[in-house]
Amino acid sequence: MLAAARRGKYRKLHEYLGKLTLSEWTTSFAVVESILGFRLPDSARLYRPWWANGKAAGHSQSMAWMTAGWMTSGVDLDAERVTFVRK
Repeated sequence: MLAAARRGKYRKLHEYLGKLTLSEWTTSFAVVESILGFRLPDSARLYRPWWANGKAAGHSQSMAWMTAGWMTSGVDLDAERVTFVRK
């Protein structure tokens, strides 16, 4: 799973989170997009479960942050903000 996160679509987020020294990081969806180099899918803006901390197959976004040692702890879809906390 770790290897997949390092190669996958969300690997730049994985790498970025891996370098942070904070224990909690709140950011905007726009900053996440800037790190990734592409726009998040519409489902990230419409459905809170997109940000869930799951290891299910096909959820490469959560694998990216979880294998980097982080979890989401809060999502504000209206403000387009997400909070990551170190596991």
